[in-house]
Amino acid sequence: MHAEEGPVPPHPAADITEHVGYRLKRTAAALRGAMDRALREHGLTVPQYSCLELLDENPGISSAELARGTFVTRQSASVVLRGLQDGGLVARPATADHGRALPVHLTGAGRRRLTAARTAVYDIERRMIAAIPSRRLDALLADLDRMTAALE
Repeated sequence: MHAEEGPVPPHPAADITEHVGYRLKRTAAALRGAMDRALREHGLTVPQYSCLELLDENPGISSAELARGTFVTRQSASVVLRGLQDGGLVARPATADHGRALPVHLTGAGRRRLTAARTAVYDIERRMIAAIPSRRLDALLADLDRMTAALE
């Protein structure tokens, strides 16, 4: 008996663990685990931290923009925002000045929590990129951007 001919792999690989997608997922899972552990010490989840980062860079953005920027659904973003608001880390008006979007802003407590958490997250990124030669970082980032663009 012989194995049935199947699809040809995109590149030579002994098994699934040598595929690019598998390696990207494994790296993303390791990053998420490290961030989960570090952010827990600051009373934040990864989605909450991501929201605080986006709000710091873009004060007043809508919850829909936050959802897009943090790669979650609007419903998930709404839950995250509600938790941040209940914790006093973000504020948004009860009604919008114009249109339907309610602008979201960091509070002083949110800014302080973000600063403390950012230090921990940046330490993780430093550890991660220290594993590759610094001369290759720009090329890696460009390659990741090109792979993303190829799938969009």
